[in-house]
Amino acid sequence: VQLVESGGGLVQPGGAVRLSCAASGFTFSSYEMSWHRQAPGKERELVATITSVGGSTNYADSAKGRFTISRDNAKNTSYLQMNSLKPEDTAVYYCNARRFRITFWGQGTQVTVSS
Repeated sequence: VQLVESGGGLVQPGGAVRLSCAASGFTFSSYEMSWHRQAPGKERELVATITSVGGSTNYADSAKGRFTISRDNAKNTSYLQMNSLKPEDTAVYYCNARRFRITFWGQGTQVTVSS
């Protein structure tokens, strides 16, 4: 089982970035996907989720209106489009796959929002 995040980097305030999470080793379409983040000195927090069936989404208040989570089951990939980025969005972003009590995590990708 692997979840591999990519797309992070340094971006200016107000900019945008799209994170990708490539999955392998399990039935991707059966799992709820989510993105989480952890800033230095803070606990990991949930950013957004998307269900396995129907693709319903939910967002943390900090992400509403700026971030969009999506999935492509044909490509076994989840995405997080982040717009209007702020310095407080700086964190390591983690991809998660969950089905009942089974959960998998990626290794994370750093996003730094700074001028």
